[in-house]
Amino acid sequence: MADVQNGKRSRQPDPRDRLIIALYAQLKAERETREALEWVLHNGALSNEVLEAVAGDPVPAVSSEELAAVEKIIALDNRRRGH
Repeated sequence: MADVQNGKRSRQPDPRDRLIIALYAQLKAERETREALEWVLHNGALSNEVLEAVAGDPVPAVSSEELAAVEKIIALDNRRRGH
């Protein structure tokens, strides 16, 4: 996963690897949130008002900062490839 230069491993993971790790963490958090909501719904521990608030104010899946980071990674990768 890490770049190897002059026989030594770099301390920073490749930007693509960091992106994969970040996306995995986001997916895991979304799954845990969904599982928690399912448990709460099945056990009647959530009021209709709270459910309406959750449904009416969803958290964006991707922020503008995350999109900018992805675009930067793509641009850097394209430069390395000579595109």
